[in-house]
Amino acid sequence: MGDIEHESELAGFSTRAIHTGQDPDPTTGAVVTPISLSTTFAQDGVGNHKGFEYSRSGNPTRSAMEAQIASLEQARYGMSFASGLAAEDNILRLLTPPHHTGGRRVLLGNDAYGGTFRLISKVWTPMGVPWSAVDLTDVDALRADWPDDTGMIWLETPTNPLLACFDIEAIAAIAHSRGAIVVVDNTFATPYLQQPITLGADIVVHSATKYLGGHSDVVGGFVATSDDDFAERIAFTQNAAGAVPAPFDCYLVLRGVKTLAVRMDRHCQNARAIVDLLVDHPAVERVLYPQLPDHPGHAAAAKQMSDFGGMVSFQVKAGRKAAMRVADATSIFTLAESLGAVESLIEHPGAMTHASTAGSPLEVPDNLIRLSVGIEDSSDLVDDLGAALETVT
Repeated sequence: MGDIEHESELAGFSTRAIHTGQDPDPTTGAVVTPISLSTTFAQDGVGNHKGFEYSRSGNPTRSAMEAQIASLEQARYGMSFASGLAAEDNILRLLTPPHHTGGRRVLLGNDAYGGTFRLISKVWTPMGVPWSAVDLTDVDALRADWPDDTGMIWLETPTNPLLACFDIEAIAAIAHSRGAIVVVDNTFATPYLQQPITLGADIVVHSATKYLGGHSDVVGGFVATSDDDFAERIAFTQNAAGAVPAPFDCYLVLRGVKTLAVRMDRHCQNARAIVDLLVDHPAVERVLYPQLPDHPGHAAAAKQMSDFGGMVSFQVKAGRKAAMRVADATSIFTLAESLGAVESLIEHPGAMTHASTAGSPLEVPDNLIRLSVGIEDSSDLVDDLGAALETVT
């Protein structure tokens, strides 16, 4: 971890994605950041090292990736983890004594990733961290009904899988007036479309597995912040608990992020083509995409995002079995969990990624399909999904 505040103002997004933290190797001149596999590093004298001692505590390839992504998030500090959930677990440790003496409740939007819900409700709540599901689209209600014991508010925007969007700036103002930590999961939007730190968020978290890596070949997590105290505490736990990514994983994320901007432009373009197919299709009950004027949080998305993303969800009129039939019937859209990579994916959240929310306030509709729209030719994607929909029309 390092303070990279000066990097964030040097150049444009794609220039920083390609260059920040990635100077040519001083020994060989290699343009691509080397994969440093060494677990330990020689010292000139006891305690006199070149910035690295042991690879759990710090690694040159990891440091390059952390500087790169923190810069894109307009954050001073970046810390990487072995998975998105490992990153989230480290953030939740901020609610524990002795450093934290205030409320411990987590306010979680009533639509969120099933893994986040499981981590908070099944792992942290038994350890004394209560949680509440709240409608974050209603800022006035949030202000009026704020629980006194709240220590942290956790926003996904857009959410997974209903793609609701929340006004980060307005919610952060309420939370900070009550002494709560504001965490934003920016996985769906990516730093290319949205920078929550600039809108008042204290901490940004990513599943780097998704759009940052972008190629379905690496699992990782990332935390960004500009708060000195949070950064120090998260970095301490990063080292002490040890859920760090391998150097090769860091290299894969570094490589993926270099093309994030061009990939996101194509994801958004293709998503709009899919939405155009869905909005008038007789088999579709409802389309969920932030660009649509009737979508919850459209105004918030238009205010804080530069485009509306590559995720599209929709509900099938004929119900659960028909939704599953559509998910089974595509050939270019691959039936699989995860999202955010170059290939298009289709899933049934209720039976797959969000099965853990069944029976909870976060339970998803059983006729819901979630699409991660990739960067293939849009006409092929439209034809593929259109043919699948014909099986239930």
